[in-house]
Amino acid sequence: MSSNTDIAVPVIDTHVILRDDDKILLSQRGGPYGHGRWHMPSGKLDKGEPLRQGAARELREETGVIVDPEHLRLVHTIHHKQGEAVERIGFFFEATTWEGMPVNKEPDKCLALQWFAASDLPDIIEYPLAGLNGYLDGKTHLTEHGWS
Repeated sequence: MSSNTDIAVPVIDTHVILRDDDKILLSQRGGPYGHGRWHMPSGKLDKGEPLRQGAARELREETGVIVDPEHLRLVHTIHHKQGEAVERIGFFFEATTWEGMPVNKEPDKCLALQWFAASDLPDIIEYPLAGLNGYLDGKTHLTEHGWS
């Protein structure tokens, strides 16, 4: 039996794979982590917030796109080790129905928003890439990333 000090306290992330036929919307990082590289619209879950609601909120805040949380489909989960001190659990949701056109709502954090063909993706940060690949290959619903 473990003590309370041994219980993991991971950061909970939501990632939204906004899908338009074969194209996927990606965001180019403007901050220090992964600067210039790509990832899906994503963010940390707020305390007391349901997962799909948090994913819909992050998508709206970053892109202006509105999606009904009930229309987000969980497609992959990642348990990510980000160094010795931080663990993350990332929930990847697919959205194929939404309202609005994507625009960069956070230009201080995001250099660009762009659609890419699923078969021709740019340089994506490893953690979100592992979730996207898990979704695209459909062979598993869970990836453990960064663990040795």
